[in-house]
Amino acid sequence: MAILIDENTRMLIQGITGRFGQGVARRMIEVGSKVVVGVTPGRGGQSVWGVPVYNTIKEALDAVGPVDAAVAV
Repeated sequence: MAILIDENTRMLIQGITGRFGQGVARRMIEVGSKVVVGVTPGRGGQSVWGVPVYNTIKEALDAVGPVDAAVAV
């Protein structure tokens, strides 16, 4: 079974505020991925490349609704 991700897939990135996470987010956004939220414990309230950051996945999903895929970095 294939997993299909397209321009409408809503993405969450765990660890988005770290150096690697920021790079992943930037590249994903540059290629058209729909990164809608990020999560890093203790960094809630920040944003990375225009993507809001929350402390927990629960807080993130409460704020933006369901996502289709998560990326952990």
